Amino acid sequence: MMKEVIAFKNTKCECGHQNPVGTVLCEACGRPLEEQDRESNEVLEMRYDGMARRSQRANPNFIDRIWNFFSSVKIAVYMIILTLLGSMLGTIFPQENTFLNIDPSTYYKETYGTPGLIYYKLGLSHTYESWWFVLLLVMIGASLVICSLDRVLPLYKALTKQRILKHKQFLTRQRVVYQGPVELESKEWVEQASVHIRKRGYRVHTLDNALLAEKYRFSRWGPYVIHIGLIIFLLAVLARGLPGLHMDQHVAFPEGEIKHIPNTSYYLKNEKFTVEYYSEQDLPKEFQGKNKVLPKLFKTQATLYECTANCNDPSKQPTLKAVDHHNIEVNDPMDYKGLKAYQFDYDLTPVLRSVKPSLVDKKTGKDYGTFQLKIKDPERNYKVGPYSLELKEKYNDFGLDENGQPVTKTPNPNAPAFLFLIKGPNLPAEGVHYFYFPKQIDKERFQQDAINAKMNGGSVPLELDVKGMGNVDLSMSTTYLNIRVDKAMPFVWVGAAIVMLGLILGFYWQHRRIWLRIDDGNLTLGAHTNKNWFGIRREIAAILRKMNLEVDEKSLDNGGNHS
Repeated sequence: MMKEVIAFKNTKCECGHQNPVGTVLCEACGRPLEEQDRESNEVLEMRYDGMARRSQRANPNFIDRIWNFFSSVKIAVYMIILTLLGSMLGTIFPQENTFLNIDPSTYYKETYGTPGLIYYKLGLSHTYESWWFVLLLVMIGASLVICSLDRVLPLYKALTKQRILKHKQFLTRQRVVYQGPVELESKEWVEQASVHIRKRGYRVHTLDNALLAEKYRFSRWGPYVIHIGLIIFLLAVLARGLPGLHMDQHVAFPEGEIKHIPNTSYYLKNEKFTVEYYSEQDLPKEFQGKNKVLPKLFKTQATLYECTANCNDPSKQPTLKAVDHHNIEVNDPMDYKGLKAYQFDYDLTPVLRSVKPSLVDKKTGKDYGTFQLKIKDPERNYKVGPYSLELKEKYNDFGLDENGQPVTKTPNPNAPAFLFLIKGPNLPAEGVHYFYFPKQIDKERFQQDAINAKMNGGSVPLELDVKGMGNVDLSMSTTYLNIRVDKAMPFVWVGAAIVMLGLILGFYWQHRRIWLRIDDGNLTLGAHTNKNWFGIRREIAAILRKMNLEVDEKSLDNGGNHS
């Protein structure tokens, strides 16, 4: 049997061919090179035609040891098992990226208790983006590359440099063997046999009293085509982690607002959101009479803009160009140059976009004028009558910490608050600080007047007040869109298609070879295939019958696994 690692002092065959160190069967005649193999009668291992492989070096250096590690099929199987186990761990609890607007540091403990906390602390809540999972995929990819190179190069060399005349021992130690006398002259018999062999689709090469017939060699490359497909597939999966190649996030778009799509040069405006509900008569039977309100249709009339100037300058307004319009519905996304926007969810709670507060004298009631205060992107300075207002701080979701200091609890504008420094007549030279809450409920909840009096050591003579709903700009609904960009997906499909091609090559065809030679009127025939030994055995029996040699198929068996 061929051994995994063998060192030879002399690799020159008796036929005169000098073989590379590590070769098991002579590249020219196929005769076993090791003495103990020449004395054996076991069927030859023909996986790589006995060619030397780099992983079989007797005295490997450091690079060879790395090569040997990754070229080992056993190691590859272990890495695949570890990857599968890691994937299973990632399915115990939902991954972080499946949720909207959660704090994972508290969510897993509150929802799943101590196991959830341990799950989060171990980093399993983002398993598929973790360094160790990505490293396993990289190692599997490296193993595929090195395994392929370690085997495909010797195999290619062996199959492209086949000799017609093979050593007799090479033929008699194949899995399918026939020996017997022939009546015709050797050259004439070979010529007649080649005609019948060609009719069965073989490419035939003859040399005097020897013949080599071969067909479906391309099927030997099936496993390596699969490897190429898997490598492309893995590279595409890993590339999805690179900036700009993959995005899958949920973004809220208030009605009437143009909002930037993160990590892109695109902006999207929710022109109008529409939702229709089932009437009581149209409701499914299981919901009728239960006061259920079910949406029948909800869609977003959206306009997509592309930034053409001032895209990365926060001090200037970006220049936008409309590039697409689409009514986004469930299963009918907006699709523009690989960027897709899917309808995901909606919220009919009104969202405050801007207000126009009036600056009023508390004692006299004099109104000095109004200014527009945007909730999302307010300006830093305002001029109202003789007074100037400088925005010192903005709090999206106002709250107080354990020390009573104002903080922003979340990035969402749930309870917006603004701290102004007001300067002007009848005020101290350094001005007064004024906290302003646009929402009336927040004014009462956080006691706006009390906070301002405490900051300034007494009551402030001015106040900001919104007079009438005409000075309030509300977005009556918010649509949630799932924004996806996946430029690597076409390569995923290409890799999958190449894998399928490799499977077809390997499963539907078998590489078959027949060698024969005639010595002093005696025929010696050996045959090899990478699968379906019964098929090649039947084929050889039929060829021999055409040459007037009646042979029982089973008598051609020479041991080995006939799968």
